[in-house]
Amino acid sequence: MTSIPLQSVTRRPLMPVLAALSVAHLLNDLVQSMIPALYPLIKDAYQLDFVQIGLITLAFQVTSSLLQPLLGYVTDRRPWPYAMVAGMCATLSGLLLLSFAHSYGVVLIGAAMIGLGSAVFHPEATRMARHASAGRQGLAQGVFQVGGHVGYAIGPLLAAMIVVPRGQQSLSWFSGVVLVAMLVMGWLGSRYSAMRREQKASPVHAEEIASHGLPHGRVLLAMAVLVVLLISKNGYTAAFTSYYTFYLIERFGITLQLSQIMLFLYLVVGAAGVILGGMIGDRIGRDRVIWLSILGSLPFALILPYADLFWTGVLSVIISFVMASAFSAILIYAIDLVPHRVGLVGGLFYGLSFGLGGIAAAGIGALADQIGIIQVFKICAWLPAVGLLTFLLPRGKRQG
Repeated sequence: MTSIPLQSVTRRPLMPVLAALSVAHLLNDLVQSMIPALYPLIKDAYQLDFVQIGLITLAFQVTSSLLQPLLGYVTDRRPWPYAMVAGMCATLSGLLLLSFAHSYGVVLIGAAMIGLGSAVFHPEATRMARHASAGRQGLAQGVFQVGGHVGYAIGPLLAAMIVVPRGQQSLSWFSGVVLVAMLVMGWLGSRYSAMRREQKASPVHAEEIASHGLPHGRVLLAMAVLVVLLISKNGYTAAFTSYYTFYLIERFGITLQLSQIMLFLYLVVGAAGVILGGMIGDRIGRDRVIWLSILGSLPFALILPYADLFWTGVLSVIISFVMASAFSAILIYAIDLVPHRVGLVGGLFYGLSFGLGGIAAAGIGALADQIGIIQVFKICAWLPAVGLLTFLLPRGKRQG
């Protein structure tokens, strides 16, 4: 069977660059995570149903998804290291619109502007992580993505502590987070320009973009399978990020603050899963990690809708940890399939698949209005079964 080689380690990863990318990712995703954290407030303020809540997620994720692959394709040809700073300007404007919105339409526009900032950030940051990895792709992507997971987890917690008791306008206080992110991204832009010049002169640079020798049709099939796997993962994750608080409140009658804390626990453990999944994938192969992460979460997902409050919290943490390890493996596997299109792949997998996750969120909201949020979680529990498609992927060779 044809396989995807795992690259050998010939240099040390540039950890200061990876750490800065992780911090930038944390700040970027912290702002993004404020959108679902605001849903209970917005739902009451504008008398929205679950479909309209899902459309807010759709506005954010579709804006991001439509532009990320395009921007990734363009910057593969002409890298723009300072694009991330420009993207954060869009994020800042979206944050302020959400803070002072007086209508549902303005909320949608604000969410879309934050999505635009995400569209600019992820393709360029993915390419930077690739260049800084020195062949340790799993480690590099894990360090980069752990910042995003931590930021996305902190957002709901900060919302419960600051925005929920003080109101929607207090969201503007997080403008300082965006300004700090701009400073970090400015430093990354200058460092990345120097790093590219150094690596072009390096004799090991050619190794990092070596071809795997797979036929074109096999590459297309593998890419399609990876997209479907990520859609199934993001569809299940969308049920949690958009509706987990509603599920907990309706099922167990807990307070909004407690539901936000449980959402924080679900999100924060994903940070450990994503970095461990990347590091393990460097050693045993990406396909094995995908098997273990997506399909391995299925039994826990099936049990969760029938558990009490304590075990719901425990199972959600297990599911988040196991499933989060998939993304690094899926993204690096895809980049190894088309190593000359890092930005395009980063944009595609961060953008298109997450945008389709937004469509799933809207669909889940419509279904919840019809059959109830508790029944929806029982149906969504079967989504990890799509992980069986992993058998169609070429196997990855072990390193060493």
